[in-house]
Amino acid sequence: MDDDNSAPALLVIVDAANVVGSVPDGWWRDRRGAAERLRDRLAADGLLGHSGPVDIVLVVEGTARGVESAPGVRVEAAPGSGDDRIVELVAEAAGRRRLVVTADRELRRRVTDLGADVTGPRAVRG
Repeated sequence: MDDDNSAPALLVIVDAANVVGSVPDGWWRDRRGAAERLRDRLAADGLLGHSGPVDIVLVVEGTARGVESAPGVRVEAAPGSGDDRIVELVAEAAGRRRLVVTADRELRRRVTDLGADVTGPRAVRG
């Protein structure tokens, strides 16, 4: 008997730099703080418009690398390019439903080539 509850949760991979950069609210003065605020919003609100279970991974790079994980949000510090780490995470989760949150056109192309779905920053910014 198939049980829908046994299906893995939707894997949501968030491009922190792209999402934070989508709103000119002074984030450039404190990139780490901006990434922490995004992490906290994700932990509190999850994925807007999605009621099912989700596993959220926030990919940070540069000066935001020191951001810690929080309940409900795993933070992945990219050793180099955040985009490259996102593509790796998508590839590692092959066979699972994956959703990447970014507005970056080249990244969108790379992850959709691997079978992931993509949505824009509004899905997590509100």
